Amino acid sequence: MTTWLHGLSAFPLTPLRDGGVDETALGGLLDRLVEASVDSIGVLGSTGAYTYLTREQRRRVVEIAVDRSAGLPVLAGIGHCATDEVLSLAEDAQRTGADAVLLAPVSYQRLTDDEVVGLYEDVTRELSVPLVVYDNPATTHVDLSLETYARIAALPQVAAVKIPPVPADPATARGRVAAVRDALPERVRIGVSGDAVGATGLLAGCDLWFSALAGTLPGPLLAIARAAIEGRPAEAQELSARLDGLWELFAECGGSLRVVAAVAQQLGLVGERVLPRPLRSIDAAQQERVARVLAALEG
Repeated sequence: MTTWLHGLSAFPLTPLRDGGVDETALGGLLDRLVEASVDSIGVLGSTGAYTYLTREQRRRVVEIAVDRSAGLPVLAGIGHCATDEVLSLAEDAQRTGADAVLLAPVSYQRLTDDEVVGLYEDVTRELSVPLVVYDNPATTHVDLSLETYARIAALPQVAAVKIPPVPADPATARGRVAAVRDALPERVRIGVSGDAVGATGLLAGCDLWFSALAGTLPGPLLAIARAAIEGRPAEAQELSARLDGLWELFAECGGSLRVVAAVAQQLGLVGERVLPRPLRSIDAAQQERVARVLAALEG
């Protein structure tokens, strides 16, 4: 059921235009992922700005992704503050043909551990496709403990946990991944997020890398992932270091979304007003730093 949950899962932007989804630009981004042969496509994650979109917009994004995926597995985000809305989004994703769903415990009121587990209980009870748990405390303000991982992972349909960035130190990263592995059933995969340490996470034993930048630059990210998975750590880290300028901007800008949007704009893949308001583009000096990284990749 979940043999495809491995390798590089690429998360494209949801490009906007005139207040709606720019379907042409989205299709172009998806075509790049198909051409690069990433291992799976993830829409409506944090890079896909899912919290800013209406239910209908989100349904349409999944529909386009499934239509343009050329058989690649599609993972669809279903996060929302209200459980009833999550259930509706899950139903939409399944009916539209998503191969799995991705769920973060989104909250306004801080959730207790029992409330987090209850959310996943309610959703998996109605689900017929695999579910990936999205642990992203930087945006949800919910910290999932190893004990909570274990409680959620015991539920039916839970197939993987997308963990926060691992420590940069390889030994510490291995320890962290091993601790997560011990808390989960053998059937549940571990996926690393945080592109700056994606290679480190794979080398530390993660099964897959959920990548924001791969949704726009699949080639360089796929090369990093393949080197790590095939046991070439020096090459993987060297390839990742070529993108250090972007990793630094991710940290400065509070995440990847604004920077990935700038990358897509400079490559001519999306329009100028791609981000949902109130989000704004990065400044001119940061744009220049993006341009230098892209020029070096082409050199």
